[in-house]
Amino acid sequence: MGNFTAADVVKRLDWPQGPVDLVLDTDTYNEIDDQFALVYALLSKERLNLRAVYAAPFHNRRSSGPGDGMEKSYHEILRIFGLMGIPADGSVHRGSATWLPDAKTSIASTARDDLIARARARTEAPLYVVAIGAITNVAAALIAAPDIRERLVVLWLAGHPPYWPDTAEFNMKGDPTASRVILDSGVPLVLFPCRLVAEMLQTTEAELARHLAGGSAIGDYLCRIFREYETNPPLTEPGRSKVLWDLAPLAWLMNKGWVATAVQPSPVLNADMTWGQEPSRHPIRIATHIFRDGVFGDLFVKAARP
Repeated sequence: MGNFTAADVVKRLDWPQGPVDLVLDTDTYNEIDDQFALVYALLSKERLNLRAVYAAPFHNRRSSGPGDGMEKSYHEILRIFGLMGIPADGSVHRGSATWLPDAKTSIASTARDDLIARARARTEAPLYVVAIGAITNVAAALIAAPDIRERLVVLWLAGHPPYWPDTAEFNMKGDPTASRVILDSGVPLVLFPCRLVAEMLQTTEAELARHLAGGSAIGDYLCRIFREYETNPPLTEPGRSKVLWDLAPLAWLMNKGWVATAVQPSPVLNADMTWGQEPSRHPIRIATHIFRDGVFGDLFVKAARP
C-alpha cells in the first residue's frame, strides 16, 4: 500500500463530521431504488455536495446488455434532474459500455475521466464515491490512475454479509473483475451488504401514498415508478413491500446513528462468488445493520416538498 498505511485507511474510514463532496455512480434504470437514492442526494444539500453523477452499466431484463443499461441509466438521470428543475450543467456523465476485460485493463469513459480529474484536484478532504451499481467505472479509474486511491473514500452497495453462504448479489456479480479490483486495491472502502443489512430499507406503496404523493413532481414520479414496478404479486397488493437498497450508503453519510458498522479486513471474492477471509488484508468498514425509520422519515419530508 506504499506510504498509505492501514492506519491511514482506518482514519479515512471514520464517519465524516462535516458536509462532504461526493459523486454518485448509479445504474439508475436497472430497477427503481437508484431513483430514490439520486433524489435523496440532490435534496440533502445540508450534508451532501453532489458534484457529479455517473451512469453505470447493467444487464438484466430491462436492458439488452451493459452498454444499453448504461445509456438508459444516463437518460434516467437526466429525467430526474429535469423533474426536479435542476440543470445538469455537464455534471452527468456516461460510464463504461462494457465490463472490465481483466484487472489491468481500464475502460475509457467520460465518467472515468471525470472521476480521475476530480480526485486529483483534491488537496485535503477526500472525494466520496457513492457506488450503487456494478463498480466498473470506479475500478476503471483506479486502474488508469492508481494515484487517486489516497484521495477517495468509496461507499459501495454490493454483496452480502461476510457470514452469508454466497455473495452473488446483482452489483457484485455484474462485473466480478471490477469487484475484485476494488476489494483488492486498498482504497478506503465502506461496504454495504444487502441481505439483512440494506434489506432493512423496506417500504410500501401505502406508505409512499400517505407520505410522498401529491407534494411535488418528483415525489409523484417516485410513487408512480414504485407502484408500476413489475413484481408478482404487484406492489399494490396487501402486505407487499419493496427494498430500496440503494439508500444505504447515503444513510450512513447523512447520520452515523442510522447505520451500525465495523472495521475488518477486506474479504476476498472467490471465483464461485463466495467470500474468503484473510486476516492480513487491508481494512475496510462494513455496515452490519440499518435503522430504517430515520432514513425514510428524512427522505419523505424532503421529497414531498413542492
